[in-house]
Amino acid sequence: MEIMENDMPTIGQITTSPVITPDQLFDHWQGHRRLSRKMIEIFPEDEFYHFSIAGMRTYAQLTMEMIDLAAPGIRGIATGNWKPYGDSGQNQHTSAPATKQQVLDLWDSVTEQMNLFWPLITPHRFQENDVAFGLYEAPIYGTILYFIDNEIHHRGQGYVYLRALGIEPPAFWDRN
Repeated sequence: MEIMENDMPTIGQITTSPVITPDQLFDHWQGHRRLSRKMIEIFPEDEFYHFSIAGMRTYAQLTMEMIDLAAPGIRGIATGNWKPYGDSGQNQHTSAPATKQQVLDLWDSVTEQMNLFWPLITPHRFQENDVAFGLYEAPIYGTILYFIDNEIHHRGQGYVYLRALGIEPPAFWDRN
């Protein structure tokens, strides 16, 4: 099929309707978080804290990075107040709690925070530039996409770990 020049829309013909709504984006993010939670659940306790391949961080450490970015990240996105992440308050990742159940409880607490802060994000905020954690300048929508991409990347490492341990990981497409 050939596209003719007069078939192309002009600037005035392009609508300003969003391709994806804020609620759809949030549902997408939460779907990834549900799958990441399943990954934490399926990991054997000892391997969660100690298993590594080729010097990569443990899944507990990777999970804490996801937690450290999401909780203060959603607050910063909603309010413009970007506090450093991590328990040190210096943009260094938090050490994992002693048990996997404590990690899951922390994960659920972050999910609750996300549910509280997301509705506070005004539509124009998604297009604003901001400096996340005082370090990363980008439009807010780009920062959100980074948080999602980062989680997917680390969850992928978890898939490799589980397969190396002989454990079938959850289906990557099942985000319920």
